Formats: sequence, structure tokens, C-alpha cells
Amino acid sequence: MSRHTIAIVGRPNVGKSTLFNRLAGGRRAITHDRPGVTRDRQFAPATWNGRDFWLVDTGGWTATGDDALSTAVRRQVTLAIADADVVLLVVDARAGVHPADLGIAGLLRQHRERVLVAANKVDDPLEEPYAHLVFHELGLGEPCPVSAAAGKGTGDLLDHAVALLPPVDSEAKDEDVIQVAVVGRPNVGKSSIVNRLLGEERAVVAPESGTTRDAIDSPLRYQDTSLNFIDTAGLRRRTKVKDEVEFYSALRTERAVERADVCVLVVDAADGLHVQDVRVASQVWEQGSGLIVAVNKWDLIEEKDTNTAERGRAEVVERAPFLDAVPFIYVSALTGQRVRRILESILEVAEQRHRRIGTAEVNRVLEALVQRNQPPQHGGQEVNILYGSQIGTAPPTFAIVSNAPDAVLESYQRFLANGFRSAWGFTGVPLRLKLRRKRGRR
Repeated sequence: MSRHTIAIVGRPNVGKSTLFNRLAGGRRAITHDRPGVTRDRQFAPATWNGRDFWLVDTGGWTATGDDALSTAVRRQVTLAIADADVVLLVVDARAGVHPADLGIAGLLRQHRERVLVAANKVDDPLEEPYAHLVFHELGLGEPCPVSAAAGKGTGDLLDHAVALLPPVDSEAKDEDVIQVAVVGRPNVGKSSIVNRLLGEERAVVAPESGTTRDAIDSPLRYQDTSLNFIDTAGLRRRTKVKDEVEFYSALRTERAVERADVCVLVVDAADGLHVQDVRVASQVWEQGSGLIVAVNKWDLIEEKDTNTAERGRAEVVERAPFLDAVPFIYVSALTGQRVRRILESILEVAEQRHRRIGTAEVNRVLEALVQRNQPPQHGGQEVNILYGSQIGTAPPTFAIVSNAPDAVLESYQRFLANGFRSAWGFTGVPLRLKLRRKRGRR
């Protein structure tokens, strides 16, 4: 399920980054008394009242200034407003209404139904009960008094913000359609692969990196199954994301990954798997989506033999062991070599993600694993694995009942998960184990 977005905007030095840190639950953005510290955009996941969303911090908006920095900040604030589901306009309650507040409020009035005014720096509402009321002048509704530094009023602000988010039902996807996100670093051939699979050039392809700016949906029918391909912008490390358009492309890409059933990670055969590729693969794996690695531009590798692919895969698995369960497909988007195998692999991984194993079979395999390798004792306590069952799919989730679930070591949990995978496959799909204690009789 894709998260919605709440953007924080305002003029310099009103406490936007302090509020961002407070709402995101950590010190993610740099804060300083000097205005203009925040130049690069920051985004972070957050949760409130059971709703997950992205928080976006922006630079300080100024009504004047023709220099490159001021122009860039104004442009990225405009993008933030257009892209967000809810906008928090932060103002300084101590300073009152500033001309820059009026300027940005003018931009926001056409979106007033999804805008909240956060009157910041109201550290003591009893001493300053009316400080926020002057911001009615902005014409954006009732201002919310908050203190980002002390945390006062931020809960009420989030209550109002979450209430403005689109309903959860509007985020639900069609369960009959397999959502496929095609991800990877810039210029590895993601759009070329999508075009080859679709049989037409629906995505712009160019030699320079960063051609794709937005997540583009393209439906395809294959073997009586509906697929929706989401071609995304290239993912860089956030420290490398400088351009404001590229920043929002990265945010949309992360949202596309969240709603995907299966992700195809495209890697350049010549460059190999980078740290950023492993980070993206780990993100996909942790959220429970299926994963396929497509090694593109295989036709450009001149010196290769029948074992080249296997050796490369072994090196990758040594760096990231979880990728041992992931199918690697060596393709060429330019020539079409083995590209159709991606479609076959997507169907297989999607099926494995929803596969169910009967309780009797689970316990047969679990008993054999325990007999082969008893769980280690913990602190002199005997640890027994009693029985198990599958309790969920997408991803496959198994409950393992033990007399001492907290004492089952993580290494032994990996042993059980690997045993399950050896027995049933689950190609390209993460497994979840939940350790539970046996309920006693009343």
C-alpha cells in the first residue's frame, strides 16, 4: 500500500526542520538559528493514528531574490505543494504575519482544503493564548498553535493532518493485477526493458541518465494474467539527490516500491551490484515484496563462459546472503535476449508469494529440521520447538510455537527459514517467522 505525503513548507527560520524532526521521530534534518540551512529536500516515513505517510521537509521560501538558490527553493516548494496530499504551512507565532507568509499563502489558497497552518514557537499556550490567531489573515482556516522544539500541540496538528489524508480505501489496489516496479540506479536500462516487454516505446529512453522523472504505469496482459509495470526514476543515495525534480522522482519511486507485489531490480552487467542496489533490494525484501534481479547489457560482456554468470551471482550472494533466494536473469534490452524470461519469473514469484502450505506438511518438515539440529539452550534453559503452521501469505508467514520463544536465537530462526525454503522453494520471496509461546490451560 503506497503512503500518502505531507509536505512542510514556509519561509526561512520558522522551525520547519525542527517540526520535521519532531513529527518524524528523530533528528533527520539539520536545524540552526541561521535561516536557509535546509537546502536539500528530506523525506522520511512516519505513522500516526494507524496511518502511514511520508513527511517532506523543504527549504525556506522567499518572495524576493533572483539568485539561483532562491529560485531553486521556490521551484521545489511549488513542486512540494503540487505533489503532497496535505501541506503544513509553518509560521512564526512570535514574529507575527510576515510578507513572505502572505506570499506563500497566496500559492496555497487554491489548495486550501488540504492546507493546515502551524503557528510555531508557541512554547506556553497559557501565556500566549492568542498568538496564533493573527494568522487568520492568511485565509487558510484555523491556525494550529504548536511548539516544535517542546512538542506541544504537535499531536493535535497530526490529528488534523491525518484527517485530511485521502481515505485508506482509495489506496487499495486491484488484487487481480500484479503490480511490478522496475527499479535500479540511473541509466541501467530500466525503461528499455519495460519497452521491450511491452513491445512498444511507452517510456522515453536516452543515453543520458535521469531521463525518467516520474513513476509511469503501463498495463500488460500475459498468459491470462494482468500485470502493471511501474517504470521508475533511477534511485541514488539521498546525499546524491540534488535537483528538486530528481528529489520528488526519488520519493515517487519509493512509493512505487511500496505498492509493488514484485520488484525487478535492473543492474548493469558491466558495473555489477552497487551498494545502492543492495540497499534497494533490502528495502524490497524487508517490506515483503517479491524480488527479481535482471542483469542488463549482458551482450556487452565480451569475455564470458558458461560459468561467468554463476561466478558473478556467487560473489553477489556472498555480499548479500538473502539474494541467494532471488532469481537472476541475464538479459539484453537492446537485442531482446532472455527478456521474456522476466515475465515468466514475475508470474512464478507472484504465485510463490501467495503459496500456502498445509499444517501437517509444515510440522513434518519442522520436525525433521529439529531432529537434525536441536535449538541451542539459552542461559541453561532448555528450548523446545513444539509445532508450527502458516498464518499468512504475501509474504509467506509461519508461526513457530516454543516453550521459550524469546530464547530462540536468530541464527536458529535462519536455519528454520532456510529449511522451509529448501523444502518448498518460495523463489524470490521473503519468509517471515513469528515465534510464539504455547498457551497454557486456564
